[in-house]
Amino acid sequence: MTSPFGYAPPMAPHESAPADTTPLPQSRDELLALHRETRRKRNAAKHGSPDHVAAIALLGRIEVEVARIERAMDPPLV
Repeated sequence: MTSPFGYAPPMAPHESAPADTTPLPQSRDELLALHRETRRKRNAAKHGSPDHVAAIALLGRIEVEVARIERAMDPPLV
């Protein structure tokens, strides 16, 4: 099956991760440690499972916080 444009099949439907509002650590080092642990959890979870999807969502939140901290550094790390 191809898309209307003829070059890619549609993506499989998946459930989105529930909104996680757990507060994240505010130090860069703690965030990077949490990022490492979350990557391990994501890699251990079955692809597409709720645990896998939740880990991906948490990784995104962590990366946004790391970027925010790095932009605020003097000089910025970005």
